Amino acid sequence: MRPANIVTSVADVLAGVAISGYLVDSKITFPTLIPILLLSLSTIGLYGGGVVFNDVFDAELDKVERPERPIPSGEVALKNAVLLGSILLIIGIIAAAFVNMFSLLLSVLVAVAALVYDKFSKPHSILGPLNMGLCRGLNLLLGVSIVTSAVGVYWFLAFIPIIYIAAITMISRGEVHGGDKRTLYIAALFYLVVIAGILILSSGQNAIYWSLLFLLPFGWIIFSSLIKAVRLPSPKNIGLAVKSGVLALILMNASWAAAFDSITLAFLILLLLPLSLWLARLFAVT
Repeated sequence: MRPANIVTSVADVLAGVAISGYLVDSKITFPTLIPILLLSLSTIGLYGGGVVFNDVFDAELDKVERPERPIPSGEVALKNAVLLGSILLIIGIIAAAFVNMFSLLLSVLVAVAALVYDKFSKPHSILGPLNMGLCRGLNLLLGVSIVTSAVGVYWFLAFIPIIYIAAITMISRGEVHGGDKRTLYIAALFYLVVIAGILILSSGQNAIYWSLLFLLPFGWIIFSSLIKAVRLPSPKNIGLAVKSGVLALILMNASWAAAFDSITLAFLILLLLPLSLWLARLFAVT
């Protein structure tokens, strides 16, 4: 299920909630928190289910390339993995349905996009990364959908996580046999586009300094590991670059919240980082 990664998906949803403005004029009470908790549960199910099915569809390939993974190693039976993945996806969809119909629709789209990536688009050099990015973009909008009308206003923001995750997915293709420097340079360009996009949006909201508070460490984490991979594109360095990119998502999401003047929520998102780092020591990230 990649627990450390699931925490980053919760950060996506919380960033979307900040973008929607849901908490701007609302007092934080248990009733107002219920939709946030339901959407958080939804993304846990959707992301966890998508990753489980990734291993299900890769079971034969992993016997050769990654025999230590749960299914090829025999720790988890294939039929049990299918059952777990199905239950998680269903939980994700049902939880979103309790928020509103738009959230339900987005949860279904996330589930479909994840399965399409797992089964069909992953091998494609362009379609695969874009498909994986689409999952994250829709996940951000899942958080925004807590205020239905906000999706129509901020739908275009999904392109930034699409670009970012596409970059990480491109890098990850070198985890087994080593990376290609040209791909790493393209990923670096995508990273710069993402940072520039968030800065432009935060300047429009007059929150650029708060956003920079999270963007600076975000940039340092993703580029320090990427530079190492460019110098020596070995499987180990590629894996570290991918891991750093995934975990740094929490900082990126905190910068989103700060950009939309939800400073408290930005720091709450930041608190997810130690949890994700701890889980990354216990479970595989890639």
